[in-house]
Amino acid sequence: MTYQQTLDYLYSQLPMFHRIGKAAYKADLNNSLHLSQYLGNPEKKFRSIHIAGTNGKGSVAHMLASVFQEAGYKTGLCTSPHLKDFRERFRINGEMMPRDFLMKFVEKHKPFFQKIQPSFFEMTIAMTFDYFAREKVDVAIIETGLGGRLDSTNIITPELSIITNIGLDHTNLLGDTIEAIAFEKAGIIKDSVPVVVGKTRMGARKVIEERARECHSEIFFADEEYTVMNPAGIFENNSPLLRVSLKGKGKTREMISSLTGTYQFENICTVATAVDIINQQSRYKIAENSFSQGLKNTVINTGISGRWQLLSKNPTVICDTGHNPDGIEKVLENIAGIQFEKLHFVLGMMADKDVSEILKFLPKKNTTYYYCKPEVPRGLNVDTLLRYATEKGMTGSSYQSVTDAYKAAVNNANNNDLVFIGGSSFVVAEVV
Repeated sequence: MTYQQTLDYLYSQLPMFHRIGKAAYKADLNNSLHLSQYLGNPEKKFRSIHIAGTNGKGSVAHMLASVFQEAGYKTGLCTSPHLKDFRERFRINGEMMPRDFLMKFVEKHKPFFQKIQPSFFEMTIAMTFDYFAREKVDVAIIETGLGGRLDSTNIITPELSIITNIGLDHTNLLGDTIEAIAFEKAGIIKDSVPVVVGKTRMGARKVIEERARECHSEIFFADEEYTVMNPAGIFENNSPLLRVSLKGKGKTREMISSLTGTYQFENICTVATAVDIINQQSRYKIAENSFSQGLKNTVINTGISGRWQLLSKNPTVICDTGHNPDGIEKVLENIAGIQFEKLHFVLGMMADKDVSEILKFLPKKNTTYYYCKPEVPRGLNVDTLLRYATEKGMTGSSYQSVTDAYKAAVNNANNNDLVFIGGSSFVVAEVV
């Protein structure tokens, strides 16, 4: 098979959550365990750090990978979903998996896939683990796909577990309360493996602490270890950066991050706490310079995109992948921090999100909406989105595609206006 034929096989034969939603979700680890055994348990051949959470886990994963790269370690990074290229999901020191490896892996193991019928994500994770093992990475930063307890990645025993935060998302699969979702996320905690929690609500904290006690795992809350002070946006070589003072117990660090959204404050504290625990309790050693350079070079080192990303100026055009109530709320905090005359908001969503809950957060005054549907089956019909939004008192028009909506927003905007693109990772994927 050619590379494109290989991708077509993966997309068409293996059920994909981001395309069809709940029907692709496997609520057990059976296939993941079968695949692991078949491949010779590759996840046991490298060391790892495991990251779950409702929001922020992707940013934290990329930051940590960048820090380990700067420290000189051969670093694997496993994230999802991808925005442009399927191979974004698996990188080593920032480089995507070679096409040749992907093609040979699928061709060789396709008979076994057809036998056990894994989901797209189950197959993807099996391939990732096999790739990292064959390439002998020093450490792999592994982001969960959905939840934690029953996520396909949860067959690893990591050096450190990280839970970034807990919020309401995927409630049809993970539960409709903070406590229920916390239970699923806390499922990544393993016996005697320390866990870092970024920020969580009280109900979630109790659940996570109980799981940590059961596992005899030491727990650290990042927002009790560090505080971000004196944040300031700066430009260096025409690239936006975020400068902060990171105040910890008895020390203050001056840091620069290439991920600039204000919600990164929480993620920076999480990474700082993780680095402290890694230095204290693991065989890895992260020098202070490696930590600071890792934060500053996250975008360059890992290729992350879509996180409060500046696309152009005059007018200012920004996109962000926030897609649930907590994520959208953070996006709006960032929008509120920008001076502009009028907001042009390109908006598309997934049909299985709590659309009404998200729309109630969105601004109405001085804002024009450009409604669209991303090119995935799970995308919310644009006429349905328009109807919901109109009922909420929002003003805008529907467009046939994300590209059409984006072009209309930019064409209608004056130089002092702000164009924002968001509501879903898959909307952002069509503009970055």
